[in-house]
Amino acid sequence: MVLKNLNDLRHIVEGGPRKKLVLAAAQDLHSLGAVVKAWKENIIEPILIGDKEEIQNICASNNYDITGVRIIHEPDTDMSVEMAVRLVNNKQADILMKGMVGTSTLLKCVLNKEWGLRTGNLLSHFALFEVETYHKVIAVTDVAMNIAPNLKEKIAIVNNSVSCLNKLGYTMPKVAVLGAVEMVNENMEATLHAALLSKMNQRDQIKKCIIDGPLAFDNAISLESAQHKGIRSEVAGDTDLLLMPDIE
Repeated sequence: MVLKNLNDLRHIVEGGPRKKLVLAAAQDLHSLGAVVKAWKENIIEPILIGDKEEIQNICASNNYDITGVRIIHEPDTDMSVEMAVRLVNNKQADILMKGMVGTSTLLKCVLNKEWGLRTGNLLSHFALFEVETYHKVIAVTDVAMNIAPNLKEKIAIVNNSVSCLNKLGYTMPKVAVLGAVEMVNENMEATLHAALLSKMNQRDQIKKCIIDGPLAFDNAISLESAQHKGIRSEVAGDTDLLLMPDIE
């Protein structure tokens, strides 16, 4: 299975068990809108933590009917995040979502050694995008958490993202490891990492995907560009996942 657009995600979750989603610092218009929509479509059961009056005012102003939704009043942002993380840690919620709070504040709680959500594995960012000029949904990693990952960390990032795609129905997602150029250059670490990841994949050290790199951004997403440069690749022009060299 390959996602052609983000609406395909709805078909994956339709008919399945509703997951409990906790929204930290829930007094945020766009976050509330997304949560209410998912709730109305019977995908999630929401728990809202934040300033109750602000939450209710936002919902009233935008015709969001939240009758029956559990709201936990906690106006302090840091405490609302801690409460949300603890709910997931205690199996009282399945999904953690951030509202009007910075990522650094959220991660500080997620990484708490006593009641956080550590698993022993590297945490990494994974996002799906629908782009009009591309023929399917494309995933990107990691542009939010790991600043300058080394080779070992990139292996973990790839495995995290491939696991997500496998769970979405991709049997062998195609991974493009990006560099500034598509040729290995001993003075450009990103291209060396890309070549090593590609070879490790060929030898089944990284499984359940097809990896190629280094690839520049243009030939990763454009078959015409790849052919113009004489690149022969299963991944070029048909990428499912873009692995960025660093957070920038």
